[in-house]
Amino acid sequence: MNKFDVPLYMDTLGTIFVTIAVGPFFGIMTAVISNTLCMVFNGHAIYYSAVNALIAVHTSSFMKRHSLKKQKDIAKLILLLAMVTGLLSTVIQYLLGEIHSTVTSRNAEYFSDNFGVPFILAVTMLNILLNIIDKGFSVAIVLGVLRIMPVKVSTLLRESTLKQSLSSIMHLKNADKNKSGIKYSIRTRETLSLVVTSIAIVVAMTWIGLNLYFEDGKQSRSENAYNVARFAAEVIDADRVEEFVKEGEAASGYKETKDMLTKIKENAAGINFLYAVVMRENGCQVVFDVDTEEQSGHEPGDVVSYEKDILPYVPALLNGEAIEPLVSDGIREWSETIFYPVKNSSGKTACYVGCQVSLGYDADYMRNFIIRVLLILAGLFILLVAHELWMTNIYVSYPIRSMSSVMDSFADSGDEQRALDENVRKIRELGIHTGDEVEKLYQTLCDMTLNQAEQMRNIRRLTDSTMKMQDGLILTMADMVESRDSDTGAHVQKTSAYVKIIVEGLRDKGYYPEKINPKFISDIVRSAPLHDVGKINISDKILNKPGKLTEEEFEIMKTHTTAGKEIIEKAINTVKGGSYLKEARNMAAYHHERWDGKGYPEGLHGEVIPLSARIMAVADVFDALTSRRVYKPPFTLEKALEILQEGAGSQFDAKCVEVFMDSLPEIKVILNKYNQ
Repeated sequence: MNKFDVPLYMDTLGTIFVTIAVGPFFGIMTAVISNTLCMVFNGHAIYYSAVNALIAVHTSSFMKRHSLKKQKDIAKLILLLAMVTGLLSTVIQYLLGEIHSTVTSRNAEYFSDNFGVPFILAVTMLNILLNIIDKGFSVAIVLGVLRIMPVKVSTLLRESTLKQSLSSIMHLKNADKNKSGIKYSIRTRETLSLVVTSIAIVVAMTWIGLNLYFEDGKQSRSENAYNVARFAAEVIDADRVEEFVKEGEAASGYKETKDMLTKIKENAAGINFLYAVVMRENGCQVVFDVDTEEQSGHEPGDVVSYEKDILPYVPALLNGEAIEPLVSDGIREWSETIFYPVKNSSGKTACYVGCQVSLGYDADYMRNFIIRVLLILAGLFILLVAHELWMTNIYVSYPIRSMSSVMDSFADSGDEQRALDENVRKIRELGIHTGDEVEKLYQTLCDMTLNQAEQMRNIRRLTDSTMKMQDGLILTMADMVESRDSDTGAHVQKTSAYVKIIVEGLRDKGYYPEKINPKFISDIVRSAPLHDVGKINISDKILNKPGKLTEEEFEIMKTHTTAGKEIIEKAINTVKGGSYLKEARNMAAYHHERWDGKGYPEGLHGEVIPLSARIMAVADVFDALTSRRVYKPPFTLEKALEILQEGAGSQFDAKCVEVFMDSLPEIKVILNKYNQ
């Protein structure tokens, strides 16, 4: 096709075939290799590798929804591929500056001239039409080969890329249906990570390279401009400047001097302007202006108004002083102007040589270079992403999703022995072989599920027994405290109710999601009555004292926190487990700690204080404020709430106070129930 200059390429035939027969990753690999090989006879083929790779992507996506058994579906695929190729090819031709030099463009110019169609639109339409023919032939050939290919061969091609047993792959249909609790899949996260990292590296390296290139170019051009200005100053006879200004080319030696300045400009790279001017109050008076055919120069004696960039330097220039280079920064618009003083025989500045350089040509060159590099990298980038997806699917995503699907079924089996045994069999049928940690995890799951199936019934029986023992222990220990403290009637009931309201409010607002779960809620609500269990060690004289405690007595009262911690830790060691008692220990030990670290017994602060203790702190203080004590009457509800709000962020966790305030209707119900 290339040899006879036919605008059909057939370069996607292999891509489409491999994508359908083997898989998308190998289709993309075929696409990149095809365009690389085509460089042998078409040097620009490599720039279209990304287009060919996207053909593989779209073909794979299309095949997931269609079977190509109907002519309607075949036509849709051809049209889809033609649209993708036609549009992207037009964009690439435009970026490469070849939009007017292709076979298609010659016909597009005819349509544009005769039918009033915009040229770029005509090129796009013709590219799409030609690709309908090209992709039609390609798809027809591929379908013909696939239909005569033995089923055994096509199955072997497909299975050879899976690297896992078909059983594990079959479970993916169920795994895809159950994605609850999964915010991002492994494949999505790994792909995003690769894409972001790759783009960041490309952008960083491009930016660094451009900066280094242009900084070097600026320095080189700046030095060149200075040397040109200095050399030009040596050519000009400073003692005859006024004569040159008045008489121009009629002055003796003027033309020879201008010719020399012209040669200096022509032999220096990047010089935009070279001129000599005398600085006047009303502007620059031209002595020499070396123009070209493309530039309209000024005549000797012309006065040119000062540009705004030079205005700050006019006083210095009028005094004949040297000034720093005038720089206009920016990659595409960077330029630098040198004003070099020309001294006469008296040592005074007779005029200035102005020399301007820029990097405009270099910027255009770099832009074209970067576009070509990015087009080449685009195909490789798509191949890299596809390879990462394939590797992740085969060695991570497929196995883990298969295991997850079967384990979900195992978890839903409950304690029914037949269901457990059936799911153990399904897990072993997966036959995952990755040779790494994933396979080790799979083997561990196999062993674990087998053991769990045998032990589930006994575990459930032991759990029921433990729960009963735990509840009995809580009630017994709470009753011991209630019977000694004459001033805290219904305190444990009220604080337990407040704790339940606060923790459920935190959950509903999404606070501390890593901590709050159904088990945590159950644990702290059940163990809340034990928060003051340490008071069992406080003497009745101090515990029930009607007046204010002395400093010594208050220090003794503080010990109920550490005493409660020790009592519950002994209970934990006795029952050997039961995480609910760990939260009971936290509440007993730390419910008098403050958010700002000024509490006791350890002076913990912020989120270092266990969440259960921060919740109990609010509940405990509120009940103390609204309850009658032998040493004080109860505060009003409004006053108690005001105190809580004042302590938010200093004494209390502000989030706990927030949800407490939001639950006032429930709080009032509890308050009215027990404070009558």
